[in-house]
Amino acid sequence: MKGRAVTGWVSHAVLVFGSLVMIYPLLWMLFATFKQNAEIFGSSNILPEKFPFDNPFAAYKAGWNGLTEIGFSDFYWNTIVMTVPTVLFTIISCSLVAYGFARFSFPSKKLWFAVMLSTLMLPNAVIVIPRYLLFNKLGWLNTYLPFIVPALFACFPFFIFMLVQFIRGIPRELDESAKMDGCTAGGILFKVLLPVMKPALFSAGLFQFMWTWNEFFDVLIYVNSVEKYPLALGLRISMDTASDVQWNVVMAMGLLSVLPLVLIFFFAQRYFVEGIATTGLKG
Repeated sequence: MKGRAVTGWVSHAVLVFGSLVMIYPLLWMLFATFKQNAEIFGSSNILPEKFPFDNPFAAYKAGWNGLTEIGFSDFYWNTIVMTVPTVLFTIISCSLVAYGFARFSFPSKKLWFAVMLSTLMLPNAVIVIPRYLLFNKLGWLNTYLPFIVPALFACFPFFIFMLVQFIRGIPRELDESAKMDGCTAGGILFKVLLPVMKPALFSAGLFQFMWTWNEFFDVLIYVNSVEKYPLALGLRISMDTASDVQWNVVMAMGLLSVLPLVLIFFFAQRYFVEGIATTGLKG
């Protein structure tokens, strides 16, 4: 009994130490917002030598207002406009495609599933030029359509595969019972399967939200107006607008940029962990 208690204390101590190591960069970023450049680069202390009690949020105000007529509130809004429809359309379209692969039989089903999986292995760098030419022909450059429209057509094989794995783990007897009660194929999906698929849907939505929110490379290619820049590019150009970069301002805006991701993960972590665990075990 005593040995088990000691093992428990040791396990907790290791977990606490690991947690502190993992969260250290975020804490360093938080306290760096209250320091000046000389202290950020000249001291290894995580806490500021002198806390600016007279104006503690000066870096946040300066960064939020921006050095030009375009502030961080514009970058925030642009990111929301680009991210929210992309996430919603991804969940809806990938759920429909996954339902088809998991529950229906049609000619060459295995072949199409293999083709879909093969696109998962395709490096993004290979398709950059064809996609740019296509979106240029369609007149979608300098808009968010290159991100939103592909989400409407389930162009994310990773999420389809993940949802197919989850649906395959749901007993078919549920479908049969619903069918005997008069449910159509659409009714089975919306009334029976989707409520059960909530953890997998949260996982897919959270992944897509994180990837789109932090999108940098594709935005740099397709969007060329500063007023349409999302947070990632806004954060980058904030370092170009002044000859002497105020790193506490950059850290403050960087912290505000990742804050929605951290909050969403903490509020939805139960579904996220459950979704990852179940989609990994069932097949």
